[in-house]
Amino acid sequence: MTSPAPSDPVALMRREMRVRLGEVGEWLGDLRIEPGTWNLRGEEFLLRMPSIGFRYRRGEGVTIERRPGARLSEERLFLFGTVYAAVACINGLYPIHASAVAWDGGVHAFAGPSGAGKSTLVTALGTRGFPMFCDDTLILDLSDPDRPLALPGHKRLKLTAEALRLTGARPQEQVDAAVEKFYAVPPGGDCAEPLPLRQLIFLEDGADLAGSPITGGEKIARLTDDHYTFEIYDLANRPDPARRFALQARLARQVAMARLVRPRDAARFAQSVELAAKLVCSHSLPT
Repeated sequence: MTSPAPSDPVALMRREMRVRLGEVGEWLGDLRIEPGTWNLRGEEFLLRMPSIGFRYRRGEGVTIERRPGARLSEERLFLFGTVYAAVACINGLYPIHASAVAWDGGVHAFAGPSGAGKSTLVTALGTRGFPMFCDDTLILDLSDPDRPLALPGHKRLKLTAEALRLTGARPQEQVDAAVEKFYAVPPGGDCAEPLPLRQLIFLEDGADLAGSPITGGEKIARLTDDHYTFEIYDLANRPDPARRFALQARLARQVAMARLVRPRDAARFAQSVELAAKLVCSHSLPT
């Protein structure tokens, strides 16, 4: 099981994510990691792809092995995606699959499956003055029992061509030759300091635009995710059912939750953004 997160998780992640080049090998203990897969055991993580590999050991940083055909763009995706999540989990931090904005000294995160429009919505909120806090993965430090502290985003904003058109965000280079997304500049800037997590808003598809609070036991149920970060956390921490329930119950008590139902209709996108802004600005205390 991992140790509790330290008093300065931002400094810890900066230190543990230091990179050197070298061989990463094929084995994690007695388990051979096949190309295209990853695994985590104890305080060590190994990810192997055909042209690149990553190994992390707690306290030693990340070793990257570049092989023929390696692309720096692909390396960056894995380093700040799967590898970063593994490093965070091994060091006692908790990931949530969400994009978020900062407002009034707190973090308001939008959760949903891949393709739900989290990044697009956060970008559009930036045009209304909400700084981006993170894109795609929100990392929490739960060492303070009184509040979950969110770490500022470690990933650059990534958008599809359609999302760029919807939001008017300024595009930069393509993410990778195999990824049909582009890096973009957050219109509202970004936030570089840790802040308490105030609200989780879950995105849902529906014909009618609506927002409503999530209360009671549904809050706990909403905290179960099928994203790869959830699997990494389980491997790093091996929580039994009682411990998992206690963690989810704590977050349910301390974080307000809501649902945002909206049609996937470009003509009504501005209305969705308007309602999202209202949910952020008028969130209630956890119930």
